[in-house]
Amino acid sequence: MEYPREIYLRRLSDRKQNGLIKIITGARRAGKSYLLNELYYKQLLNTGVPSKNIIRFAFDSDEDIDMLDSYFPEEPTKIRKSAEVFFVNSKKFRAYIKDRTNDTDNYYLLLDEVQLLDSFIGTLNGFLRHTNYDIYVTGSNSRFLSSDIATEFKGRGTIVHVLPLAFSEYMQGTVAAPEKAWREYVITGGIPLVAQMKSDEEKAAYLKNLCEETYLKDIIVHNNIRKKVELADTFDILASMIGSPVNTKKITDTFKSLLDKSITANTIGDYVEYFQDAFVISKAKKYNIKGRKYISAPFKLYFEDIGVRNARLNFRQIEETHIMENILYNELRYRGFNVDVGEVNVSEKTDRVDVNGKHIYAQKALEVDFVATKGNQKFYIQSALSMESAEKQAQEKRSLYNIDDSFKKVVVAKTGLNPAYDDKGVLVIDLFDFLLGKEGQL
Repeated sequence: MEYPREIYLRRLSDRKQNGLIKIITGARRAGKSYLLNELYYKQLLNTGVPSKNIIRFAFDSDEDIDMLDSYFPEEPTKIRKSAEVFFVNSKKFRAYIKDRTNDTDNYYLLLDEVQLLDSFIGTLNGFLRHTNYDIYVTGSNSRFLSSDIATEFKGRGTIVHVLPLAFSEYMQGTVAAPEKAWREYVITGGIPLVAQMKSDEEKAAYLKNLCEETYLKDIIVHNNIRKKVELADTFDILASMIGSPVNTKKITDTFKSLLDKSITANTIGDYVEYFQDAFVISKAKKYNIKGRKYISAPFKLYFEDIGVRNARLNFRQIEETHIMENILYNELRYRGFNVDVGEVNVSEKTDRVDVNGKHIYAQKALEVDFVATKGNQKFYIQSALSMESAEKQAQEKRSLYNIDDSFKKVVVAKTGLNPAYDDKGVLVIDLFDFLLGKEGQL
């Protein structure tokens, strides 16, 4: 089964020959390499680009790296940094590219896992001086890519972030009804390779191994971490906290209460950043809607793939409410929105009275699950698994009713009903209508 990944292909096509480096980021196994080397490669061919003008190179492939041996044979092709880390000789690679290009024809360079190329920033900046080169790169670690682009490329790069399969993409690979597919998706997630596996046993084993042998090992090696057990424990704790307001102190307290271990808030903050840098988790900041300002803490954490989260907890904590919230967060990002957690301050009458016998009002912060923005668009969205009772409906809509601007306000719930607006203009839409509808429905 080939997942077409149309939304990402369109984003790459929109950036074609724009004079910038196209950087495709995302977690390992999210489908970046397949997107670039198979789907986009085929698209270029279908638009008339000759195959000889498309140069594909994977820096984690020994077969590709072997092609560099004949250039400057007196120098090593792999430059060892440690027993587990090497970089590809950039001098040899530049010679290889020069040997396959000229100054007149247009070329497309599709470079996979480019962070494994020694001095890759200087090499890519040099390639940009060739106006007939259109450059696309992938990488699995943002510490090697996104942060470097901001400081080193100085506006010469543009990022396309690839998530594991959205639910609508997952549905393209199954004949199951949405309700049945959802029951699978909330357990094993959207890693493309996992989605094509037949047995639950194989899926679970693969996801557990991915956590241990790929994500954790990558983070340990790239960040030279010595406290490996504490890092793994942090992974487990973060997995148990999706959708909950957290700060580093809360995580340190959890270490103490559950594991009887002491760890500093600064160390926890570093570990959270490492998991973000590896695109395992995403951090959603809190935004005060009426005050129009960000609040540094608490924040929320969501996993880029819910199957990875579940595997880390040995598939024990399958709370559909929090999992649905995580999936909606990723869905909004998949559609190109920037997503924050919202907060609305309201003044509520209490049972207390002042000296004049008048009720005292107190300030209270109400949460809006998501504030989604893209350009001049803005949406306020609540995730609600159930809306069966009038009390539950009032609870879910309360924060939305207290936002006094004209932007669209939405509650996504498993209603089984057609979308409908209430008398205060809040749209209630069924979960599957939302996830399987057109991208522009928001």
